Amino acid sequence: MKKIDHIAIAVQNLDEAEAAYKDVLDLKWHGREEVATQKVLTSIFEVGESRVELIQPTAADSPIAVFLEKKGGGLHHICFEVDDIETEMARLKEEGARLLNETPTAGVGGSKVAFLHPKSCGGVLVEIVEKP
Repeated sequence: MKKIDHIAIAVQNLDEAEAAYKDVLDLKWHGREEVATQKVLTSIFEVGESRVELIQPTAADSPIAVFLEKKGGGLHHICFEVDDIETEMARLKEEGARLLNETPTAGVGGSKVAFLHPKSCGGVLVEIVEKP
């Protein structure tokens, strides 16, 4: 694990959440990007070397829509950057971690991502990302 890449926050209304992060927190905004594979629209803010990603579902069957229905808005996951996602996934499996996907999927900005089940990480959903 190289560094914390981002912290993702699930929101019902991206416009309202963006206003708070832009106006109240005065964070540098990098724009929006849809991640079709995850059925989400993201809004990305820079915080030092890391980012905050606000995530809003784009479909009723999105994992984020399910999360919001069960828990409401708030912290969804933490993401760590890795150099080689396939190697890291194999290492994590070897250590007994339960992966939610067996192969990497497409993420923001052409990245490759994988998720670890919260039961493998003390109740926290963890994402790993390899950037292009």
